[in-house]
Amino acid sequence: MNEKETVILQSDNLEKSSKERLSFLAQTIIGKSLKMREVFSAIEKVSQFDTTVLITGESGTGKELAAKAIHCLSKRKNAPFIAINCGAIPEQLMESELFGHKKGAFTDALRDKKGLFEEASGGTLFLDEIGELPLHLQVKLLRALQEKAIRRVGDEKLIPINVRIIAATLCDLEDEIARGRFRKDLYYRLNIVNIKLPRLRERTEDIPLLCAHFIEKHCKRLGISPKLISSEVMNKLLSYSWPGNVRELENCIERALVLSSADALELSALPKSVLEGGEGEEVDPWGEIIASKNLSIKEGVKRLEIALIKRALDATRGNRTQAAKLLEISHRALLYKIKEYKLGNYGK
Repeated sequence: MNEKETVILQSDNLEKSSKERLSFLAQTIIGKSLKMREVFSAIEKVSQFDTTVLITGESGTGKELAAKAIHCLSKRKNAPFIAINCGAIPEQLMESELFGHKKGAFTDALRDKKGLFEEASGGTLFLDEIGELPLHLQVKLLRALQEKAIRRVGDEKLIPINVRIIAATLCDLEDEIARGRFRKDLYYRLNIVNIKLPRLRERTEDIPLLCAHFIEKHCKRLGISPKLISSEVMNKLLSYSWPGNVRELENCIERALVLSSADALELSALPKSVLEGGEGEEVDPWGEIIASKNLSIKEGVKRLEIALIKRALDATRGNRTQAAKLLEISHRALLYKIKEYKLGNYGK
């Protein structure tokens, strides 16, 4: 996701019946598996109530798409849907981004500025990667949720807000609480309703549907004729573990469409990780470490970290921001390790 993305979603013709809401979801989020039907049911129910929602799941499972669906089905559907990645904005700018600032509040504050809470007025504010929010801003966010009002940076005036909060995270917030990195009171305030999105490897029956959707989407965008998928290629897709989930599958299909010259996706056009990975049976760094005569813990950790970083970069086609999410570390920490292990050219 970009640092800040604003999407105003319109669904004027959407009726209120549960059947039609579920029909809308089926067209918006691809999947017919039991796990996805459970997700659809949860989204349909929670969309009708103006309550805070916490969406959890691995990177690439579709957390923002689920948040947009909740917004689109809610009474706030004609107002803004504003998304921000809490891990993508520098800490020193985050407070102003969320709450706005008053002219003269700091050196570059040349004019009054509305924050995202005000910009999303009447609509939904989606806080992605909420676990990355600094502790001092967690306090301010909790106060805003409790008081339904905010103060701009450098201003004492309270500004009433009318916005629904949907948050998302790929990390275990309860573990973050135990480590002192996330406030328990904010967690309880956000986790009124939790929607957990399944990993792609937990709903492999949806892979053919997703493939058909991505082929249609990218063939149209690329201006090429739709391509078929052979049983050989599909078997590879079904047997792979997809650590990057739906996002990795989409990247894989787009790559195969570009590299396949025939009328069907070619096996050779699939990424190496998919061809060799199977059910996660690619080269096992842990097995290699155990079998090694070198018993140095430091060396073993280094080799394991290098293997995991390479796998994350493979899964995200070199996208370091997304790779950091897969690894559940900060983008800054990943850049440090890439430099430390001399992986600067890997995945490029």
